[in-house]
Order: sequence, then structure tokens, then C-alpha cells
Amino acid sequence: VMSAVDEEDLKKKIIEVLKTVFDPEIPINIYDLGLIYKIDIDDEGVVNIDMTLTAPGCPIAHILVGMVAEAVRSVPGVKDVNVKLVFDPPWSPLRMTPEGRRAFKEIFGYDIVEAWIKRTGGER
Repeated sequence: VMSAVDEEDLKKKIIEVLKTVFDPEIPINIYDLGLIYKIDIDDEGVVNIDMTLTAPGCPIAHILVGMVAEAVRSVPGVKDVNVKLVFDPPWSPLRMTPEGRRAFKEIFGYDIVEAWIKRTGGER
């Protein structure tokens, strides 16, 4: 049975490995893009992840899900991984981490969050 300390440590390692998985359309990792909605670890070391995509119709969605599962499975202490694709709430740039936002600005030359807020009035 896992203690809270072990769980926190495992979660950190899972996040590290999620930062090695990149969105096919935007060259930023899926964690900093804000595509990971939930990381739950049960007492047995089974990890349940809810993730989304930047666009629901993504043709390689199943490949990305497989990459996430494989990456997380490689973390010592993880017994198994279940990755669920969710589209509610829909993804928006407001979900990006500060690191993701900075990386986007470096790559594309503008702040996607500012642009999003200007375009939508701040709605997600």
C-alpha cells in the first residue's frame, strides 16, 4: 500500500515523463500544453489519467494515448496505466502551464493566452 509521500513522489516522476511526450501539431509537451486533466494513483500503483487533445478530431489520438500509457508505464512503481480521452471541458490555451505558454511564445512569436483572451473575451 502506497503512502501519501510515495504517491506525491510517483506523481512528480509521472509528470516528468509526461513532459517527454509531445503534441504532434504543436511542438510543446502535452503536460505544459495542459492536455493532462487528471492523474490519479491508487494504493496498488495503478495510474488513471484523463487527458484531452487540442482538437477533438485529431487523427492520431490513439497514437498519443498509447505514447502516454507507454511513457507512464516506464516509471518505476507504476503497476498499470489507464488513459481516458475526455473532451469535457474542452481544451483551451488557458490550461497551459507558464512553461508551455513561454515555449509557445518562443516558437510562434506571440502569446497564445493573450490572443485567446482577446479573441474570446477570456472564455475557455
